[in-house]
Amino acid sequence: MAVQSAAASAEVRLVDVIKAYVALTKPRIIELLLVTTAPAMFLAAGGLPPWELILFTMVGGLFAAASANTFNCVLDADIDEVMRRTRRRPMPRHQVSSRNATIFGFVLGIIATLILGLGTNWLSAFLAMTANAFYVFVYTMLLKRRTWQNIVWGGIAGCFPPLVGWTAVTGSIDWPPLILFAIVFLWTPPHTWALAFRYKDDYAAAQVPMLPVVRSAPRVATQIFWYTLATVVVSLLLWPVTPTGPLYPIAAAAFGLVFLYEAAQLWRRAHAGAEGAQLKAMRLFHWSNTYLALLFLAVAIDPLIF
Repeated sequence: MAVQSAAASAEVRLVDVIKAYVALTKPRIIELLLVTTAPAMFLAAGGLPPWELILFTMVGGLFAAASANTFNCVLDADIDEVMRRTRRRPMPRHQVSSRNATIFGFVLGIIATLILGLGTNWLSAFLAMTANAFYVFVYTMLLKRRTWQNIVWGGIAGCFPPLVGWTAVTGSIDWPPLILFAIVFLWTPPHTWALAFRYKDDYAAAQVPMLPVVRSAPRVATQIFWYTLATVVVSLLLWPVTPTGPLYPIAAAAFGLVFLYEAAQLWRRAHAGAEGAQLKAMRLFHWSNTYLALLFLAVAIDPLIF
């Protein structure tokens, strides 16, 4: 019985260790990044790309994002320990040592580079590693703790997946993936600032100068509205640049109007003096996720139909 109990305990510990390492990679963020990768491949191919190419690109992108997120967890362990939203991550709970997490991040990055380089092409691998370096060195180490524009410029790292997807198919960069890059770039601030409204006190306690921490609610809501408007306008530019059918522009306009409406509602509530939960900023945050997913779904479906 003692042997069985010890074996069971060891199995539980192993499962906990695996869960901790998986949590370091921030799976939910990876999902969002991959959502913008595959549609760019469909658009580049003008239909369905070879399934092997999709597999290599998505798996390589998964490992690349996992690597960047792991390094972020190591570097932001002190911040995560202060914030209620993140204090149950593996590093604040001391489930994984900094040394082991750092090694894990390097291993993931090497695997990602090999998968993308050998399975697609080395341009895609280079772009993925450039995104990683930007996320770790520019956003996490340079900008995050120093300026409210951290997510504006640091968010560039999250814009690379469409470039990776496009180059995996074509081996070169063109205007369509650059427009997709710009859509994600402009979408990131309103998406992140809406979440930062909800966790404003957390960011303040951790001394991270997110915009809602250092500016008034009306000013933040105004910035969110203008970035949202710019996102919708740029999303419509894809239509004349790329030979899409009618599905994409109709979808982009419809989803964009809803996104704009939610941003306008947040602007109205903020200027009316609403605070905290009354702003309902999380409603905009959740819709921003849905908006991006549906927009890129339209990017993928359009070339399959028309």
